[in-house]
Amino acid sequence: MCHVIVTCRSMLWTLLSIVVAFAELIAFMSADWLVGRAKPPGPEELGGGAGAPQEPYRPTLGLYGRCTRISHLQLSRRDTLCGPYAEHFGEIASGFWQATAIFLAVGIMILCTVAFVSVFTMCVQSIMKKSIFNVCGLLQGIAGLFLILGLILYPAGWGCQKAISYCGPYASAYKLGDCSLGWAFYTAIGGTVLTFICAVFSAQAEIATSSDKVQEEIEEGKNLICLL
Repeated sequence: MCHVIVTCRSMLWTLLSIVVAFAELIAFMSADWLVGRAKPPGPEELGGGAGAPQEPYRPTLGLYGRCTRISHLQLSRRDTLCGPYAEHFGEIASGFWQATAIFLAVGIMILCTVAFVSVFTMCVQSIMKKSIFNVCGLLQGIAGLFLILGLILYPAGWGCQKAISYCGPYASAYKLGDCSLGWAFYTAIGGTVLTFICAVFSAQAEIATSSDKVQEEIEEGKNLICLL
């Protein structure tokens, strides 16, 4: 018989697992890993109308995508074009970024799997006589290691030609040049930290769902057990 067990710690772990998976996925897909050097306004902007932006535009570059602005003849139309610069894996600008993409993709796949499984931990607390929380926590720890490897390798690719075109001639491995780090890189770091927090917290979720109080309520014949 399935017993639905909901505790404060198990629900918090489930929510954190879902948030971490989505945060890492969004960061991976974003083009805001590097913010390029400022580009001065074009002639049509300098002499433009009241609505023309006066501040220089800073294009962004991701692992496989980029965002840049295209100025049209009409002063009122300046579009930001975002999309992949690499049509396939081999066109990613740096071998280090290719390795980063692989490590991050593996880590994110594990996190998404754990996030999916975590939803069912309210009803299923063990699999093959092993605590599903402990198994998921182990997987999250492994995912965190993959994410760390990817984030360590990523700055080594700052010396590629693509990065230099955005960051200037002084850009090199682990040196940003005229670029700055975008929100996606910080999100990936924050998600990695939260991944290890989730891995540790999974043990607390397991303790909460297998406590003596839960066992007492199961023995009383309750199928829905909610504990703070």
